[in-house]
Amino acid sequence: MIRILSTLVLALLAPVAMAQSAPCPEKNVMYWQAFPPGGESDLSARHQQVVLKKRCPNIETIIQYKAGAGGALMWTQMNQLPGDGMNVVGVNLPHIVFQPIEGQVQYKTQDVTPVFWFHYTPDILVVPEQSPIRNFDDFLKAAKANPGKLSLGGSGQNSANHAAHERMNKAFGVKTIYVPFKGTGDMATSVMGAQVDGAMTYTAFAINNKGRIRPLAVAMDRRHPLMPDVPTFKELGVDWVDGAYRGIGVPKSTPAAERKRLSDLWRAMNNDAEMKELAAKSGFELVNVGVEEMDGFMAGKVKLYTEGAALLGLGKK
Repeated sequence: MIRILSTLVLALLAPVAMAQSAPCPEKNVMYWQAFPPGGESDLSARHQQVVLKKRCPNIETIIQYKAGAGGALMWTQMNQLPGDGMNVVGVNLPHIVFQPIEGQVQYKTQDVTPVFWFHYTPDILVVPEQSPIRNFDDFLKAAKANPGKLSLGGSGQNSANHAAHERMNKAFGVKTIYVPFKGTGDMATSVMGAQVDGAMTYTAFAINNKGRIRPLAVAMDRRHPLMPDVPTFKELGVDWVDGAYRGIGVPKSTPAAERKRLSDLWRAMNNDAEMKELAAKSGFELVNVGVEEMDGFMAGKVKLYTEGAALLGLGKK
């Protein structure tokens, strides 16, 4: 019995041990970002840059930006990069499902090769700190009193923020206007300067701009520990737990062995105590979806977001 239990324990620990011993890259890593500096994708890349340097002191993580078309510029070109295991690209859900359904981009969802999804950021509704809207009830009253007047910023067109905006309008029977920005960093000035009435964004934005914006409701199972006074949409009567996933992808020419190495390396970083601390402070909910789980995970998400695309009217001629 002891021998059987020992075998079971070793089997359960094997993925962790493999992740902890993930080999370092042989050369510097080129980490390509599909959004401008200053947003959640950039912040998470900076976290990974720090932790990877600690794990692999002899290599540098060189962050490059190729922003445009809500991330589509980078994702359209990612398969042109060398498939050497040294080029990784930040990828986002539901963006890589929504955009091809819309039909205005030059890539298909299956052209993107994710190898690891490392975190999820819940949706959150915020207004500027100086806004007369003090809580979600105030927001609903203002939206219903002036249909089509309130403007809410978000990162990208046909993105997670855009989908969340449309979902909120439908769920609460209001009409607000969505204003897309290139990224969260570009949106920040407009929100905090009250050039828009608020934003449908992510928890990281609310946490990192505490005192400058006022969060009204969050799409989580329970209240966020860093925002205990902010109700969940579930508390407000809507079963809504959702947000955006961020991960890394590689060019399709990248060999399977290199995909696995990168997946194991990113999993090891996610299990690092410093990464867990950085993520918690920034409002990121860590997830670990590597190459082993990828096919099932993506099949589920593609189905979910294909159904959700109807809210955006995507694919209609």
